Parts: sequence; structure tokens; C-alpha cells
Amino acid sequence: MANFDIEISEVGPRDGLQSITAIMSTKDKLAWLDALVAAGVPEIEVGSFVPKSILPQLADTHELVEHLCDVPSLSIAVLVPNLRGAQNALKTRPTKISIPLSASETHSLLNVKRDHAQMLKEIALIAKLIRSEPVCHRPKFEGGLATAFGCALEGNISEDKVVSLAAALMEAGCDEVGLSDTTGYANPTQVQRLIKKVWDAIGKENLTGIHLHNTRGQGLANAFAAIETGITTIDSSMGGLGGCPAAPGASGNIVTEDLVFMLEAMGLRTGINFDKLFEAREILAKALPNEYLYGFTPKAGLPKGFKAFF
Repeated sequence: MANFDIEISEVGPRDGLQSITAIMSTKDKLAWLDALVAAGVPEIEVGSFVPKSILPQLADTHELVEHLCDVPSLSIAVLVPNLRGAQNALKTRPTKISIPLSASETHSLLNVKRDHAQMLKEIALIAKLIRSEPVCHRPKFEGGLATAFGCALEGNISEDKVVSLAAALMEAGCDEVGLSDTTGYANPTQVQRLIKKVWDAIGKENLTGIHLHNTRGQGLANAFAAIETGITTIDSSMGGLGGCPAAPGASGNIVTEDLVFMLEAMGLRTGINFDKLFEAREILAKALPNEYLYGFTPKAGLPKGFKAFF
């Protein structure tokens, strides 16, 4: 049984590292991942299966997955942009494969060079491929609805379009759908409203996670709103690293350290040990000395007498 009420999905090794120019060495990545595991992080998105020419920062994703594949109870997530990426990912046997489908077709064409119809066709092929795997090696397949709350290129996104794309993802063969505030447009009321609309269309069990950015300082407020509505998995990034190369002005993700503190202070178990989490941050800071790491909790420290559930 899981030892957490809210699952933290650490996306820094993928979303964080793809958004900076520095290339973190494989050795440093492995040390960081081991430290995150030691801290009790239940899910880690370790990278993306894209060509090295596009994202050299993530060229060693296969090595990272293979390094972690025997860690008990750890969910190893990877992102793929297309069928070729999924074929390469399956060779390493991750726990979860995600693919982005942007609600903004303009963003989709820029990010993955495909429109909605092309992406849904690709997703159906990936779902078929995954189902051909032995059950014991079959990863969960998530369709991530990027720019679900707004797009830096198109502006407002129709919620009806997001709902229809969520239904299309499930019809194409995804096991679940995730909502992503790729550009940091969301507000708490919007988050709660869209979650409920998607639930009405595809069922509550098929949308349990959300990916939020802190571009306009709404990250933790939106996370709280999502949790109050009933979402149980929140993506976050150590030090707030992250963004989207295809979305101008989309700065970093929610800071993992601050999110964990908020949840634990609210009486919600994350299963994460603060001391070990801060040790993982030190490894990251040493490996990327020129990157600014955000986060109030690591700098202020825990309040006197504060006790987490770990």
C-alpha cells in the first residue's frame, strides 16, 4: 500500500533539464536520481526519448531508466513525442509512458510537428504497440493535454476543446489523461472547473494528475485547488527548473520542496523525507552551479517543531 496521500511526480530530470542549455553529466544525473529515490519520491520522470540533435540534454534517458528499473515501488516515467520514441522507450521497460497532445494546434505543430488528427493517429499506434507487450512489461500510457489552460501562441483555449481531446485520447487507447498548464495561464477556479468537466466526460479514475507551471506565481494555489477537487498526483520540479522550449515565456514548474512542505503542513502524507530531499537539492546545485534554484522552504528551513509524516 502506498505510504502517501498525494503522489509527487518529480519531473525535473526531464522538464527541468530540457529547459536549460547546460548538459548535466550522466554521472551527476544518476547521483541525483539515487538521492531522489532515497528521499522517497514515488515517481520520477527521468527523461524523454527524442533525437539527441533536438534535446542533447536528455540523450542518456535510456541509461537512466535502466539504472532505476529494479528500484522497488518506484514509478519510472518517460515522455515520447511519437511512435519511434515509444519504440525506443519500450526497450528500457519504464513504468509509464507519456505523450503530449497540445490543446493548442499551433503549439502542437511547433512542439511535435503534427496537428491534432496526426497526433491522435500516432497515439493510437503507440497504444496498439504497448498492448502487444507482455502484461508484466506493459507500461501505463498517459496522454498529456498540454496548453490545457491557455497558450502563449493562441491565447485562450476552449474548455470544450480540451474535454473533447481528453475523450479522443481515451478512445485512441490511452490508459489515462493528464492536464498540463504548459504556459502558466491557469487560475484556481479554472483548474477546478476544467477538472470537473473532464471527469464528467471520461470518468474520475481516468484523470488523477496535473502538471502546473509557476510562470505567474499561481503554481501552489493551483495545486491546492486541484487537490481540493480530488486530484491525487501533482507534477513538480526540484528547484523549480523547467519550462517549454515551444512556449515563449513559460518559466518553471512548481518547486518540489515547497509543494512537499505545503502538503505535509496540511496533514497530507507525501512519503518524502525532508532531510534527504534537501540532500538531493545539494547534488543538483553542485551539478548545475550556474542555474538558479528556486524555493522558499530550502532557504528558510522547516519551522521549529515541524514534524512531517515520514
